[in-house]
Amino acid sequence: MGLRELKKQQTRQLIAETAWRLFAERGFDRVTVAEIARVAQVAEATVFNYFRTKEDLFYWRLEAYGSRLVDAIGRREAGEPVLAAFRRFLLDSGGLLLKVQAGDHAALEQLRTVNRLIAASPALQARERQALARNTDALAELLAAETGAAGGDVRPKVVANALMGVQRALIDDVRRRVLADDEPDRLAADVRGLAEDALALLERGLGDYAGGRAGDRAGDRAGDRAGDRAGAAGASGR
Repeated sequence: MGLRELKKQQTRQLIAETAWRLFAERGFDRVTVAEIARVAQVAEATVFNYFRTKEDLFYWRLEAYGSRLVDAIGRREAGEPVLAAFRRFLLDSGGLLLKVQAGDHAALEQLRTVNRLIAASPALQARERQALARNTDALAELLAAETGAAGGDVRPKVVANALMGVQRALIDDVRRRVLADDEPDRLAADVRGLAEDALALLERGLGDYAGGRAGDRAGDRAGDRAGDRAGAAGASGR
């Protein structure tokens, strides 16, 4: 890397770190780009040279995950179903959750800060939805190209929305748990279990999902829990 490129990288890093510190201290919506520029000791125009919008300052690293997901699916081996590639990427990408599970307090604070800021900012929530929609569209385009789907074939979009819906549901559950401080050390394992359940549902198909009445399903769940308790009692010798 040349000296010029190194200087650009350092400036970008300085601006991003300054923005993050201010966002964490005061909230995303209460910080202006002009303030970020002043604290970072750069011109406001310089900030926009590196980051097109204020939301980019927040999401520039977080959004890379979605791009890597689509790329990983596109690079899977010939003949491998898209669901298998999606499962592998999703379950192998522990990130902050695995660090939190290992007792990394700094990772836990970062996870709390990210989710607190998003939950408090309609602008960040809108950008998150846009990013997920963009990744869904990119995945649908990839699947359409791979399968040779005709223009009126909705199946690539259906599959892409179903898969990215799993990610959306997991993001929502993590945010709920983190904001409630609900056993953060168990988050990684719990999210993995939820992901496995959701992916198993997609693999089986939706033909019989929610086919019974609400009372029937509640009875089934109660029966399952009773069976689990009986099995546990038998295993313990009681």
